[in-house]
Amino acid sequence: MQSPVWQGCGVICVGIWIGMTFFRGGFWRLRERLRVGPGFAASKVVVAAVIPARDEAGLIERAVESLRKQRFTGTLRITVADDESSDGTGARALGAGADRVIRVGTRPAGWKGKLWAVSEGVGAEEDSAEYFLLTDADIEYVSDGLLEALLAKQREGFDLVSVMVRLCCESAAEQFLIPAFVFFFFMLYPPGWVARKRGVAAAAGGCMLIRRETLERLGGIGSFRDALIDDCALAGRVKAVGGRVWLGISELEIRSIRPYEHWAEIRMMIARAAFSQLRHSAWLLAGTVAGLLLTYVMPVALLFSGDRVAAGLGAAAWLMSAAIFLPTVRYYGAPRWTVFALPAIACFYLFATVESAVNYWTGRGGAWKGRVQDELR
Repeated sequence: MQSPVWQGCGVICVGIWIGMTFFRGGFWRLRERLRVGPGFAASKVVVAAVIPARDEAGLIERAVESLRKQRFTGTLRITVADDESSDGTGARALGAGADRVIRVGTRPAGWKGKLWAVSEGVGAEEDSAEYFLLTDADIEYVSDGLLEALLAKQREGFDLVSVMVRLCCESAAEQFLIPAFVFFFFMLYPPGWVARKRGVAAAAGGCMLIRRETLERLGGIGSFRDALIDDCALAGRVKAVGGRVWLGISELEIRSIRPYEHWAEIRMMIARAAFSQLRHSAWLLAGTVAGLLLTYVMPVALLFSGDRVAAGLGAAAWLMSAAIFLPTVRYYGAPRWTVFALPAIACFYLFATVESAVNYWTGRGGAWKGRVQDELR
C-alpha cells in the first residue's frame, strides 16, 4: 500500500545521502593525506615537542622514543608536562629520552587541565623554537620521516598542520566503532573545506604542528583556555587571525597506542565531549537526535513500511551510506560487512551523545582521570 508520507521520507533520505556523497567536500574519499615531503634544508629548524601527560606511565615511553628516533637534521626538543601524575610518568619520560619533564603547577580557575599542561610546556620552551609540535602521550610516530613530512606540509603555506592519527582498531569493539568515529569527524569537518583560508576550522589533537609566530599572534594557549575540544578551538583561533589549517590522515605510519578494548570505553570517550560540541544546547541536542534518526535509522525503517517505492528509496539511501563509508572501513582494516552496520553504529553514537548531555546536567561532564572537565554553567 502506497503512502505519501513514507515516500516523502524516502525522498528526503536519498536527498541527504546524495548531498553527503557529492556536496560535502568529498570527505569520505580520504584524499587529504600527509606524504613523504620533498627534501629541504632543515639544519637550522628548531621544533619543540610538547606532550601533556597525566598518569601515562604505560604509554609515555613509546611516545617519547618514537619522537627521538625521527630522521631530522634540525633540532628537536621534547618537553613532557607532567600533570600531577602518581605513577612515575615523568621518570619514564626522562628515561625514554625526553629533554625535560616539568611538573605542572596548580591549575588556575577557568583553565581545562590539558590546556594548562600544554601552556606550561610551551612556556618552558626557549624562544629559539620556530615550531611547536603539540602531541599526546599515546601517539607513536612509527615512520621516522613524519616530522619532515609535517614541516614540508607546513611550508605549503599552512600555519597549523594536523593529522588524524590511526586509532587502535584491533578489538571487536574498535573494529565496529572506531572507523565511524573518523567518518563522522570528517563528515562534520570536511578536510577539503578546512584547508580553505576561511570557513570550517578543525584539527585533530593527537598531532598538531604550529608556527610559534602564529601561536603568539592568536594569543597563546590562554586564548582558548576553557575549551574542552581544544584541537578544534585552536584551529578556529588560527583561522580567526588569518592563518591556514591543514587536516588529514597520513600515509606515513602514526598511530594512537591507547586501546579501547570494551564498548563502554568507547562510549565514555564519545560522551566526554559530545555535548560540549553541541555548545550545551538542549535544542541542538534535539536537532542532532532528529537528524541522526532521519539520516541513519529512517532508511532501514522504510524497508518495513509496506510501501515498495518507500522501501526502494530506503534501500538506496542505506546502500549509498554503506558505499561512502567503505573507504574508511578499508583504511582501518575493519570487516567489510560493518559498512552495512552504520545505522546501528549511529545509534550507539547517539546514545553516547545523550549520555554526554545527562552527565553535564548532573555535574559529571567531561570526566577524565578523576577530573570533571565540563562543569555545569
